Amino acid sequence: MPDWKGPLGEAFERATTYLDGMPERPVGPRATAAELHHALGGALPQQPTDPQEVIVQLAHGVEDGLLPSGSGRFFGFVFGGATPAAVAADWLTAVWDQNAGLYAASPAAAVVEEIAASWLVELFGLPSGTTVGFVTGAQMANFTGLAAARHDVLRRAGWDVERDGLIGAPKVRVLAGAERHDTVDRALRFLGLGTSCIVPIEVDGQGRMRADALAAALTESDGPTIVCAQVGNVNTGAIDPIREICEMAHAAGAWVHVDAAFGLWAAVSPSLKPQLKGIDQADSWATDAHKWLNVPYDSGLVLCAHPDAHRAAMSVRASYLIHDEQGERDALEFNPEFSRRARGFAVYAAIRALGREGIAEIVERCCAMAHRFADTLAANGVTVLNDVVLNQVLVRFGDDDELTRAVVRAVQQEGTCWMSGTTWQGKAAMRISVSNWTTDEDDIDRSAAAVLRCLDGA
Repeated sequence: MPDWKGPLGEAFERATTYLDGMPERPVGPRATAAELHHALGGALPQQPTDPQEVIVQLAHGVEDGLLPSGSGRFFGFVFGGATPAAVAADWLTAVWDQNAGLYAASPAAAVVEEIAASWLVELFGLPSGTTVGFVTGAQMANFTGLAAARHDVLRRAGWDVERDGLIGAPKVRVLAGAERHDTVDRALRFLGLGTSCIVPIEVDGQGRMRADALAAALTESDGPTIVCAQVGNVNTGAIDPIREICEMAHAAGAWVHVDAAFGLWAAVSPSLKPQLKGIDQADSWATDAHKWLNVPYDSGLVLCAHPDAHRAAMSVRASYLIHDEQGERDALEFNPEFSRRARGFAVYAAIRALGREGIAEIVERCCAMAHRFADTLAANGVTVLNDVVLNQVLVRFGDDDELTRAVVRAVQQEGTCWMSGTTWQGKAAMRISVSNWTTDEDDIDRSAAAVLRCLDGA
């Protein structure tokens, strides 16, 4: 019998030590790439090594190269953390090692994903019958949603893109905000539409798509059109006027895809949901569970109000595959992967453990903590560039690019917290994203004090 307890016991001890130490762990990597290569590299192993010793060596070698993004004081990107139930379910996912592509390959994985999908549709307030694909992240969620959109707008124009490709097809326009996320452009490249199909729509001072500018663009052509809206600008957190966008786009025969990598979770909160008015009128949505649901990477979600378009863009048939004749869910009909990890277990566990109220509490607390961060910095003379509507805070120091970049570097090196820099409207800024389920007032106050210390020393 193989020794499972040795390596798994070692991994458990290492994992719990890491998690228990997270609240006081310096928030940032401490090793250079050269140091990591020295600790982990070497010649190709020729002989077997005891599995437990491999885990010891791996854990020791990576220790100083880890970015503790699960910390309550990590604000660099909208990463989120991982709740206990989600981590435990993810560990079991690795142990069970299910191929979640087909019902026949894992009935349990298929049913759990189907249940989690129905819960997600209800949580977000989306139309009954909305289909869900469990993908890697918002990049592939945008890809899949836009693939369904491409199928549908070309089908209505009399073109079968899955059969005939894009050569000779009617030109597809994609109307997207000037401050859209880069994953939209990348998805369009993957889909063969190219970035030249994008018609940038003017945005307001916070990055929201201007409804009047969209209305004008919609009148310029009656060909196949996709409108790509945004819920949660990556810098400001701003939310496009979704209801107006959907009404105008649908009147013009366009498909509306919503890039809502973190912002869609605001729909779970009674106090924040009014900002997403009309979200249920869109045709497809992209979001991440590893953001505000706080499940381990990777866990993206694509949702589509038109199951036929979703399946047409993604499904596959082969003689050797066993498709369930009773209509049970084959996951490969809803995402671009074939064989894949059973991501639904962690999503199911997170929702089951938190419930609607627990998820709403995380979202609302993160937004409240973002306001607290912004208010504290503003009270100390720091310029807050955005209206804090969700969890994003954008700040600038002394109206000076070099000073702002210097403060970002100093904060990252100091270790109390970790933020990233960005460029917004041509100016350097510090971008603060609050999305971890553990972040509390003490984390915010300690982090704000660290930022101000670094500013004084810059």
